[in-house]
Amino acid sequence: MAVEKIKYLIIGGGIAGTTAAETIRRHDASGSIGIVSDEPHRLYSRVMLSKPNFFLERIPFEQIWLKKDSWYAENDVGLIAGRRAAGLDAFKKTVTLDDGTPLAYEKLLLAIGGSPRKWDVPGSDRRGVLYLRTLDDARAIMAAVKTARRAVAIGGGFVSFEMCEMLRMAGIAVTLILREPYYWQPLLDESSGRMIERALENGGVKILYAAEVSRVLGGSAVTGVALTNGAEIPCEMIIAGIGIFCPLEWIAHAGVAVNRGILANEYLETNQPDVWAAGDAAEFNDLILGERLQLGNWVNAQVQGRAAGANMAGQRQPFRMVSFYTTQGFGITIAFVGDVRPEKDRMIIPRGTPENGSYGRIIIKDGEVIGATLINRTAELAAISKMIEKDVKVAGREKELADTSFDLKTLLS
Repeated sequence: MAVEKIKYLIIGGGIAGTTAAETIRRHDASGSIGIVSDEPHRLYSRVMLSKPNFFLERIPFEQIWLKKDSWYAENDVGLIAGRRAAGLDAFKKTVTLDDGTPLAYEKLLLAIGGSPRKWDVPGSDRRGVLYLRTLDDARAIMAAVKTARRAVAIGGGFVSFEMCEMLRMAGIAVTLILREPYYWQPLLDESSGRMIERALENGGVKILYAAEVSRVLGGSAVTGVALTNGAEIPCEMIIAGIGIFCPLEWIAHAGVAVNRGILANEYLETNQPDVWAAGDAAEFNDLILGERLQLGNWVNAQVQGRAAGANMAGQRQPFRMVSFYTTQGFGITIAFVGDVRPEKDRMIIPRGTPENGSYGRIIIKDGEVIGATLINRTAELAAISKMIEKDVKVAGREKELADTSFDLKTLLS
């Protein structure tokens, strides 16, 4: 059987994959482009999924779509929706889909994104245990919110923070269960974690620390959770936000180098010829920070998709960007910029104080700023991003960095 060859085959229909297709078409007007998406939908805004206005149906549902159906036809981009890539032969340059369909390619982009880490406790398959990653996940939560009175959120991080706010705005009683002794430990220090907790608690969220669920209660549907200490918490819905993972087995089996993500250089090329990676699954050489990073971040995925698409179409563009993530809720703003991991080889300089309701941590490695966490200090995000991008030397200026009256922009001149 003759297998149709697609010049540019993209696995993943999210922002990285679709931006890559858009970029390829700008550079190559006629080369065939195919996108395989494991979701049944065209491109939508994953960012909007965790925003209260969308969840509470205060804005038209149609605002979720970022591409019209007609865009794919107008740009001659084939969308194979609702199908998953299950096999790769990098030597023969073929991808096999989960229904057995073979696709041949000249150039391949792996923009597979991440999948929610499954919450593996007895009873976690009951109706009402929910995750937030896809549009269909969001629809399930929106439906549950209409009848639930009580919810349990599992795990700390951006998703839990945003979901707690949405649930509280919907009038639902929320209990947040943390395995850690404070919010976002160990990525944040205790002072930062406690600031976020105070905002959650002031918003009506009950937090249980160093707690763990032993089983989910109920029949076919959730009625509550039992903790390892014997306590029981009644609820009608559970949001499990315990992180994401990248399903890499079929990719590794084909000889593509992987670690936590798909290993790629600064041009987003993998170790296999004519195979690129972009988005949440790419573990890439970061030229600015001089280290290997993997980021689950919408803007990062979009810019990587643009770079990968250009390179697939014959350009030679390294990916360079200072990644950032911001969110707001419960009266506070939280921002991460650059590499915020508190590794042993880094110096952390506090800026502001939790008592004054405005607190940041500037992270320095080898005399240069490489990252920062900012709570109610997002006005400094741009200056810190520029410092990271320009490799500004700050050794010997630690006191100024800690002094909130010192304008960080001074270091850029």
